[in-house]
Amino acid sequence: MAIFHLSVKTVSRSTGRSAVAAAAYRTGDTLTNERDGRHHDYTRRSGVDGSFIIAPTGCDWAMDRSRLWNTAEQTEKRSNSVTAREYVLALPAELDATERSDLARAFAGALVERYGVAADVALHAPSREGDERNHHAHILTTTREVEPDGLGKKTRILDAAKTGGPEIESLRELWAMQCNEALERHNKPARVDHRSYERQ
Repeated sequence: MAIFHLSVKTVSRSTGRSAVAAAAYRTGDTLTNERDGRHHDYTRRSGVDGSFIIAPTGCDWAMDRSRLWNTAEQTEKRSNSVTAREYVLALPAELDATERSDLARAFAGALVERYGVAADVALHAPSREGDERNHHAHILTTTREVEPDGLGKKTRILDAAKTGGPEIESLRELWAMQCNEALERHNKPARVDHRSYERQ
């Protein structure tokens, strides 16, 4: 039985978090936050099956993880700034590693196209103690549009009370559709539904 999960969170300075640290942890990388000089080394972290960045066309600078997230940190000036947005997705265990990676790439690509942001994708294996079907992806995106020479204007649609809820619901529907298309394409009978049991 394929599991549906998509949650959207923020990386905010008000909770003591940084986009640089979040990216290093999720991708199992080593990055230094140039804003505060803190070094984040997660290269010994297990369970990361792979990572990659997708950016708008012509924005090759954003493919450099250190440069991308340090730019995100340096562009925001307020003490309570949101420096990244995170999408956590359950990847169908019925698919193999390549198929799961392709599926995460398709959703990240849709986010890049929809909002003009860059997306840093980390594929995670199930933890040894947890459910062996719990393959999942963490997608960190910038909160600003990515331009050829840096970051541009804020993407406000997910922040505003009026538009945030409907927009997230639209993304949940998109993710369910992409999962079901992938399952069908690979001849797997399982399907997911983004709606609550009550709505179903």
